[in-house]
Amino acid sequence: MLISSRVKGIQDSITMKLNEKSLLLSEEGKVLYNLSGGQLPIKPSVEFIEKIHHQLNFLKSYQYSPSGGFPALRKKLLSYFSSSRRLPEELFETSSDVIVSNGSKHSIYNALGSLIDPGDEVILLAPYWVSYPEMIKFWGGVPVVVKSNVYDAFVPAIDDIRKSISPSTKVIIVNSPNNPSGVHYSETWMREFALLLQDYPDLIVISDEVYSDLSYFDPKPSYFYQFDHSLLKRTVVVQAISKTLAATGLRLGWVIAPIEITTAMSSIQGQTTSGANSLIQRSLIDFDFSHIEGFLTPVKNHLRMNAEILREKFREANIGHCWYQSTSAFYFMIDFSRTPMFKRFEDSKDYSYLIADELLEKEGIILVPGTDFGIPNTARISLVIEEVPFREAVTKIIKYAHQV
Repeated sequence: MLISSRVKGIQDSITMKLNEKSLLLSEEGKVLYNLSGGQLPIKPSVEFIEKIHHQLNFLKSYQYSPSGGFPALRKKLLSYFSSSRRLPEELFETSSDVIVSNGSKHSIYNALGSLIDPGDEVILLAPYWVSYPEMIKFWGGVPVVVKSNVYDAFVPAIDDIRKSISPSTKVIIVNSPNNPSGVHYSETWMREFALLLQDYPDLIVISDEVYSDLSYFDPKPSYFYQFDHSLLKRTVVVQAISKTLAATGLRLGWVIAPIEITTAMSSIQGQTTSGANSLIQRSLIDFDFSHIEGFLTPVKNHLRMNAEILREKFREANIGHCWYQSTSAFYFMIDFSRTPMFKRFEDSKDYSYLIADELLEKEGIILVPGTDFGIPNTARISLVIEEVPFREAVTKIIKYAHQV
């Protein structure tokens, strides 16, 4: 059977191989510490669950929704965005719109499909979310990667971004708070980025803000368009309930963008998936978004505690030079190239998968290799598991890191 070249070009995730192996080891009785999680191990808030229960009684909850989402929800999401970002609502009265989708991944995919033609370049800031490059290539675009490193807490330099812009550059994706680094870019960075964009008036920004409510160290995340409102005219803001409401499986996200872009996205969506989950949309219409802060308070306390455990353990083990302050999202990137164990590798290849495989075999630790995030010889540590197993897992990672 002849499979399309487009699909053949999609790179398989090496993480899937590790997941399969971990399942086999678990069945054999090996104790595993899963530090690969990209979701909270808790249910959504009681208030949100109650709204879902209530909407189960209505016929419309089981029928098609409008392709772009229920108008009442779209209006509510736009109002919530303007208030949470401290932006005047009149900015959105005529020029911006909302389109609701089946999760943030779906939103980003449709946004890229609406914006890029074959050969257009899309700038990615490494570390980047694993699906960005494959989405770009699927639509015929060309990923252009701007590197960063642990010395700068994986925050890319504005000058490096400027150097990567070419006449073929159409889009740049900014993911702050960042998956996988667990940092959000500072206000200073965002102000400088806003100034950079003024020099490139045709450059469009996809701002992936799925973790925006999950910062656990001040100052909170800020965004470039807050310092230059005109940039909203070429910004695609991506949001979802997946992390904020601990509802990854409910698959609901949305985009706030200029009407031309949301209209184009609606055309794609209308001919592919159609409208998103009616039950969850109707539940969100009735849900009071002010409950989010209270729901996330213990979550953020837990993430902060595990981040502090990392700092404490790294310093005790004299590998404090591998530590940086994670501030948001669920993650931390460990750079194994700066640990004693890396001395047994004589060249500069990427050993991320080999390291993750060894940690699984020897210590029962499940990490996500840094290869898929664009940072070699690293791995992503998730901070979501409980304190006691997290301490045990970090101790085992440090033990491995000291093995020469």
